[in-house]
Amino acid sequence: MATEPDDQVSETAGASGASAMPADAANDASASPESFPYEGPPELEAPLRAALANVVDPEIAMSIVDVGLVYGVTATPERVHVQMTMTSAACPVAESIVEEVEAELDRVVPPAATICVELVWDPPWTPERMSADGRRFMNW
Repeated sequence: MATEPDDQVSETAGASGASAMPADAANDASASPESFPYEGPPELEAPLRAALANVVDPEIAMSIVDVGLVYGVTATPERVHVQMTMTSAACPVAESIVEEVEAELDRVVPPAATICVELVWDPPWTPERMSADGRRFMNW
């Protein structure tokens, strides 16, 4: 796993392909906090969303999608790129969450595709990113 000052990127599987997140996906104020931007083949969207919804943040026992940790997904037949964050840069379970994201995606991504999970810290996570279900769960 390559680590840079403010970003962590983890890639697994086949050959890497060029792919970029939609412009300002993580900053998109119009994006619903209950979801995340997706760009890619329509047939991969539902399986990718379901795979990410299966990943639970063990510190709060809630899906990373409901917590609002997923900032966006870009998919091609060669590569799936997920931009996500943690509730804190000091998150003690960040590595295990990323590993679980990779494992869940590996179940639905075409075998030749590379899975790239990128941890980003800008913009920082805020409780406003949580889904309505997540806010209800937390009694917020």
